[in-house]
Amino acid sequence: MAKILDRLLLFIYSLSIGALSVIAILLLSGVLPMNNLRIRDWDTAYIAAIAVAVILFLLSIRFFYISLRRERTSTLSVDQRTEYGDIQISMETIENLSLKAAGRVKGIRDLKSRIRVSQAGLEIMIRGVVDGEHSLPLLTSEIQRQVHEYVQETTGVPVADVSVYIANLAQSPSFKSRVE
Repeated sequence: MAKILDRLLLFIYSLSIGALSVIAILLLSGVLPMNNLRIRDWDTAYIAAIAVAVILFLLSIRFFYISLRRERTSTLSVDQRTEYGDIQISMETIENLSLKAAGRVKGIRDLKSRIRVSQAGLEIMIRGVVDGEHSLPLLTSEIQRQVHEYVQETTGVPVADVSVYIANLAQSPSFKSRVE
């Protein structure tokens, strides 16, 4: 909520400063008449006022860009609060833990994982290539069980869902015996 309010205030500030600096530039450059303004040392004040107006205008463009820029990082970590303080576990750590757990299952290789955080907990997607020598339903359910238990036990974060995608079947290399 505070970020939204800050961005709104920054947006309003940048628009107002931008408008004021454009008016000042137009007044000082002679595009708009300044009948009521009398400055004794016109040259010094003129140059200083234009410099300040240009700097304010450039700052307002920068602030306007910041106020409209989207947040690039959504959730790079899972945050927990305990009685002793805050804990942050990076998504990369959770991905590596899930890959480690899935790698313990025989018959799957070339693993990749992706993690999403939902209200129910972590949603883990595992992608891999199987060797074709094991039953796919048994293999995938074992991967789901291993990843679910290991990640939840290691991190303390509830795992809502483990999805397994079998991308392909690995071809076993055929070796020709060479007789000499």
